[in-house]
Amino acid sequence: MNANYDYDIMLFGHFAKDRNVIDGQGKIESGGGVYFGSIALRHLGLRVAVVTRLHPDDFPRLDEMKQEGVDVFAKPAPQTSGIENTYNSANMDRRTCKPLGFAGPIRIADVPDKTARIYAITPIIAGEMDLEFLKALSKRGPVALDVQGFVRVREGDDLVFRPWKEMAEGLAHVTYLKVDRAEAEFLTGETELARAARKLSALGPREIALTQTAGLTVFADGQIYSTPFTLTVLGGRTGRGDTCFSSYLGRRLSASPEDSCRFAAAVTTLKQQKPGPWRGATVDVEKMMRDT
Repeated sequence: MNANYDYDIMLFGHFAKDRNVIDGQGKIESGGGVYFGSIALRHLGLRVAVVTRLHPDDFPRLDEMKQEGVDVFAKPAPQTSGIENTYNSANMDRRTCKPLGFAGPIRIADVPDKTARIYAITPIIAGEMDLEFLKALSKRGPVALDVQGFVRVREGDDLVFRPWKEMAEGLAHVTYLKVDRAEAEFLTGETELARAARKLSALGPREIALTQTAGLTVFADGQIYSTPFTLTVLGGRTGRGDTCFSSYLGRRLSASPEDSCRFAAAVTTLKQQKPGPWRGATVDVEKMMRDT
């Protein structure tokens, strides 16, 4: 930790009110990168803030993060964002998604006058933040970006991949980039993760975190590090990528890319065992790292 900063990590993105459907049974649950990421980071002992937008009727849902010690800076919006995720319990790694609402753009004027060691942009749908927001934020410090918030686009009742036309300019302002396998292939045309990572890194990001069903791959300093998720239990599939990226960033504040890759994969393995945010302890993660 560094006392010269107000926070270790400040996360930006829509808090989501999702509908998760498993075998035809639906349930409304909290979600979004700011939700899963902030709670995981608090359990790693880090100082965390969230900047978000949602409908005032859903402000009480923010209490869960506040009770964990997250500082939440929320603006009212006409709607709360959300996604309906539909799963079959026989294969929880496959899902269909459709948008339920959209809370509108977060502006740079919404950012509190506070400092952070990393500014993490973790949107769920394109339009939450734009290129100018990203560029302005990068002037404050290192930016981490989950690229889904620039390529996952609402079209009617569907969420589809669409090119990020300003990608080259945008990634020039990013230090840590997160993509999943499908996004990496879509953006680079490469099916091999190492080649995709090198192409993305050439546009500016210093480190690339690539998630897939099997585990986490990190490209940093010209090196590739890969660590599998070691359990196949997927009851906590929703929020996997958010937890993986946030725990990588949190560990990266004090450890090497290789260690952070192993650490984030262990956190994600533990998170996938049950629904909701990861609320474990660092000692549990380090034990798993030693045992695997």
